[in-house]
Amino acid sequence: MRAGGGIEARTYAWAMANSKLLEAFPTPSATPIVIEHIAEEFTSQCPKTGHPDFGAVTLRYQPVPTGKPGAEQGCVELKSLKLYYQSFRSEGIFYEAVTGVIRDDLVRLLKPAWLQVVTSWRGRGGIRSVIRAEHGDVPAHFRGC
Repeated sequence: MRAGGGIEARTYAWAMANSKLLEAFPTPSATPIVIEHIAEEFTSQCPKTGHPDFGAVTLRYQPVPTGKPGAEQGCVELKSLKLYYQSFRSEGIFYEAVTGVIRDDLVRLLKPAWLQVVTSWRGRGGIRSVIRAEHGDVPAHFRGC
């Protein structure tokens, strides 16, 4: 708190996750496929309190099919994804920023036809949160709204 009772302004850096941990491999199919990975034990920290935040991350995407530009880096390697998610563990970051950073890093790596990241956060103070970040033309049946 500042003198006079006001709340002190804070600055937040959202680029702390280690995207260099992410690895990709070629798309294994010339036919379009949809990939969904669910990480049920995601953790980060509240940037205001330092308390742990617990959630699940659902990643859905359609990689570029084999034989098309971008297919050589079409799929994320799972161990690298797990290590990347763990790089958020001790970082203070808001739910919305976590979701957007994951989307941006994976789009940069994979260049998918479309990609969706959904984070579902366990309740704190009686409030549960679900955040969606998308890239490209995500099919309507995955939008969930």
